[in-house]
Amino acid sequence: MEKIASFTVDHLRLVPGVYVSRIDQAGGNPITTFDLRMTSPNDEPVMNTAEVHTIEHLAATFLRNHAEYADKTIYFGPMGCRTGFYLILAGSYESEDIVPLLKEMYRFMADFEGEVPGASAKDCGNYLDMNLPMAKYLSKKYLTEVLENITEEQLHYPS
Repeated sequence: MEKIASFTVDHLRLVPGVYVSRIDQAGGNPITTFDLRMTSPNDEPVMNTAEVHTIEHLAATFLRNHAEYADKTIYFGPMGCRTGFYLILAGSYESEDIVPLLKEMYRFMADFEGEVPGASAKDCGNYLDMNLPMAKYLSKKYLTEVLENITEEQLHYPS
């Protein structure tokens, strides 16, 4: 069986950043999958499920309500390895194209106050597994350490 593209990335050299994972065609239209790598794989501790779940709720809510990207957002969700998230947008993009959107989104999450959207038994299948303080901490860390001073190395997968 052929290896899927995400398993061909050298995770020993991968650093936190924003990467185009793939561009596919759906009905003749491009869709771009982004790898939003928040931790250094196999080097830093992975994120716990509670903060991953909280970030998922906050980011999905932010994106689905965004003036420019609401209609372009196909999916936002966690990687199974818990080192980051996938963002899938309708259209063909480069990593650099979405850095302003990500800065806005991660600032929203870092500053978020109140009840996490959708964190109720009626709205979510595991609503008790949330950690807003840690989600805010990780969002601020990614914003300040990666997005605000992003480098070429953090925009393109290592060769």
